Amino acid sequence: MKSLFALNHYLYKYRILLGLGMIFVITSNIFALFLPQLIRIGIEQIQIYLPFTYVFSGLKISNLYIDLIYVLIAIISIIIIITTLIRGILMFLMRQTLIVMSRHVEFDQKNELYQHYQKLTPSFFKRNSTGDMMSRISEDVSRVRMYVGPAIMYISGLVITFSLVIYSMVSINAYLAFWTLIPLPLLSYSIFKVSKIVNTKSEQIQKTLSTLTSKAQESYSGIKVIQGFARDQSVQNEFEELATQYRKESLSLAKVEAFFSPLMLLLVGISTLLAIYIGGNEVARGRFTAGNIAEFVVYINMLTWPVASLGWAVSLVQRAAASQKRINEFLQVSPDIVSGDKYKIDKIESIKFDKVTFIYPDTGIMALNNVSFEIKAGEKIAIVGKTGSGKSTIAELLVRNYDPNSGEILINNCPLKDNQLSHFRNLLGYVPQEVFLFSDSINNNISFGNPNASKKEIENFAQIASVYDDIMSLPKQFDTVVGERGVMLSGGQKQRVSIARALIKNPNVLLLDDCLSAVDSKTENAILSNFEKNWKEKTVISITHRLFTIKNFDKIIVLDNGTIVEIGQHDELYSKKGIYYDLYQLQLQEEVDSE
Repeated sequence: MKSLFALNHYLYKYRILLGLGMIFVITSNIFALFLPQLIRIGIEQIQIYLPFTYVFSGLKISNLYIDLIYVLIAIISIIIIITTLIRGILMFLMRQTLIVMSRHVEFDQKNELYQHYQKLTPSFFKRNSTGDMMSRISEDVSRVRMYVGPAIMYISGLVITFSLVIYSMVSINAYLAFWTLIPLPLLSYSIFKVSKIVNTKSEQIQKTLSTLTSKAQESYSGIKVIQGFARDQSVQNEFEELATQYRKESLSLAKVEAFFSPLMLLLVGISTLLAIYIGGNEVARGRFTAGNIAEFVVYINMLTWPVASLGWAVSLVQRAAASQKRINEFLQVSPDIVSGDKYKIDKIESIKFDKVTFIYPDTGIMALNNVSFEIKAGEKIAIVGKTGSGKSTIAELLVRNYDPNSGEILINNCPLKDNQLSHFRNLLGYVPQEVFLFSDSINNNISFGNPNASKKEIENFAQIASVYDDIMSLPKQFDTVVGERGVMLSGGQKQRVSIARALIKNPNVLLLDDCLSAVDSKTENAILSNFEKNWKEKTVISITHRLFTIKNFDKIIVLDNGTIVEIGQHDELYSKKGIYYDLYQLQLQEEVDSE
């Protein structure tokens, strides 16, 4: 239950709705007490006047008593109808406050969790599956809502009903009340034992559901690989095995819940029998009336639905506790990267890596070791090297997905970590190595970089990225929906659309992380030529493995095993006959072999 304390700030936020709801719960239960009292009054009055109808049988006065009884029944019936209608209205208002409050909490919690996801660094998303994150923001939050709304409503109603009914029963006849309430301790013990079982099973069910969701999401994303390797049946078997485990655990929980409700009804039934038996003896001794017995039976039956729903309500609480515990696990993960607030620059004049060393936290691999270089505004810089040399790590550090373990990254001679993060990233046009397109139109994917861009601007930047002709050849052109992750487009088209998306931001610095690997050399040269024409004053950092396209760059940085081994222009590096020369010769030979 401790995990549910995290919801207290929501309950405080919506305290007015919660308070009104509690008022309606109390008042609706007060009006419910009128029914057994009215039934008692009716029976007692009938008992008083009914004998007179026999005494004066055959006389006119007998008819008067009969009419009087009918009038009493009519009056009591009207009062019962009125009180029932009022109670119905109060119950409607109770749901309109407490259930509405739960929907507000659900909305807020989903947004809180989603916003928290966006603050977390890539290492978090590498450690946790997409299916698990989706399960927590959907299934778990929905189960928490059932606690905030229905569970609170029913449990509070149960407590108030019990309090009012027991008080009324004791005030009428403490002796009879004692005997009819004997099953309550057994009821409490049963709730305690079953709650522990429900909590354990609920936690396990949620974990299994997350695994099941993750498996489904992974299968959908990798359907081409699954079909390509003809592993359809084996993957189906794995999914079916997980689904069977989920069904088994759910049925196990359902059995516990199925046992709980009949047990509650049995205990209520025993109380009813005790009320009739002991109450009958009390009537025989003249200490009680038949109306009192009827009143007690109605009181006991008033406890039937709350008691019957107790198992369900407790199950809701236990499930919510298990779900909130899982939500808290993610909410308590602190972002590795925290935005600075000391600087808010308007233009990137210089970028400097000063003795930067970085080790990936999840793998322990040293990606960069004592790396230092400087880039000035307007320069065209290329970063090259073998696979695993640390090229992409420089991009990850520059966009501040990670912070270096030692050394410092300076922007305009000011530490990057002291800059306002979102503002700084707005000055960058970043095209990552793994291109991602949204399942939307090409038009919206490009304008994602600048939502206010005009149609003409979108088309212009598509031309600069050398993807305009490809788009115009599509049936719906810029309105073509690319599908999940851009599945409708080729690898090269996706890369060029993502470049257009970065360009339309009009950033100070364009950072290309090997994002032209799927296009041919001719198209890559055309794109870089467009940069030269349209972006002379812009800073371009190109991380690439193609050396033929960077001959005219202002500076080429060569990495090897996480360190800078060479730095300079093409001719300078080529003449040294070092690592750059070897890479260039290797690519030259590959070009010859391919021809």
